[in-house]
Amino acid sequence: MKIGSWSVIVAAVSLSLSVCSAYASLEKSTPNKWLMERHNVLRIAHRGTSGYAPENTMAAFEHASNMGADMIELDVQLSSDRHVVVIHDTKVNRTSTGKGKVHKMTLNQLQKLDAGSWYDSRFKGQRIPTLDEVLRRFGGKMPLLIEMKSHAANPGIEQKTADLIRKHGLDKFSGKHPELIVQSFHIASLQRFHKILPDIPLAVLVSNPLELTDERIREFAPFANYVNPSMAAVNEEKIRKIHNAGMKVFVWDVQHLLEIPPLLQAGVDGIITDYPDIVPTHIYSTKVSDTSHTP
Repeated sequence: MKIGSWSVIVAAVSLSLSVCSAYASLEKSTPNKWLMERHNVLRIAHRGTSGYAPENTMAAFEHASNMGADMIELDVQLSSDRHVVVIHDTKVNRTSTGKGKVHKMTLNQLQKLDAGSWYDSRFKGQRIPTLDEVLRRFGGKMPLLIEMKSHAANPGIEQKTADLIRKHGLDKFSGKHPELIVQSFHIASLQRFHKILPDIPLAVLVSNPLELTDERIREFAPFANYVNPSMAAVNEEKIRKIHNAGMKVFVWDVQHLLEIPPLLQAGVDGIITDYPDIVPTHIYSTKVSDTSHTP
């Protein structure tokens, strides 16, 4: 074997060890019994009830609460003046009357946009909300699943999000209900957030089936309470392995009633959907672990 080949192998091993060390330095937050001991499948409103109201608006969140969803999922990014705003896309074009990148617009510019009429004229005047507004209205009243978008476009979003969670007194669990969970596709972002607020449960988002390997599940287990995969990335065997590693599974993005029975059979713990009412209330997964899914 050539010396150059050995150099590549040594570098790869060193990188692997450094990644493992980074994961090992994190400690999973204490599981919240209200959520971790539940066996009924949670109905999670994707960007609010975005099948019935414009996504990521207060109208969609209010509708989710009134409908009886168990949890509201939402996305956060930073404006150019460092406010945490609730919007999914990197640009405002699709879900507002404006054009441009979110991180290049001030909060004042963003909130002048109409974020409702693109969906239906009944929602004209809906604004892009701030996370501060959402936490003020729903914090401690309605469980929240907050997705932090890419750190590359939103440097410092972990600290800004944590500051708002602290501001509203949601950085410690009451033990009676889950105030919130923070999720991201970006492991480094979750690590940064965890160092700031170690008591907040974390969820790793996964979209590609190839990313949900046994090795990755083992890497997530030391710090994550949840692995939240797309439907395409998960099956019964993978869910069993995630459960055995001490984590729960919320699956996205479920849109049709016929998609639900196979997920229940596979043993999911929550269903993230634009239509929470398609998931019957108090429905139970057919695969309940012998443990409480705690590490």
